[in-house]
Amino acid sequence: MKEKNFETSLKRLEKIVDEMENSQPDIDRAMNLFEEGISLVNQCSKKLDETKKKIEILVEKNGSMEKENFVPKGEINE
Repeated sequence: MKEKNFETSLKRLEKIVDEMENSQPDIDRAMNLFEEGISLVNQCSKKLDETKKKIEILVEKNGSMEKENFVPKGEINE
């Protein structure tokens, strides 16, 4: 299966949730939707993790601007 971009995956997830909540798919359809949804969640999670690792911030040190990796509060970058 070709990996979709984040926004496309998120829109598809919304449609899956909507279909599962607002219709009564038969068990085979529900399982297919569930499996597709899990795959999309994993893709989105992977993309978010990759993006988080790429985020850099500019910090002033000794009178000049330097790049540092962004580390959210509560996380230790070892």
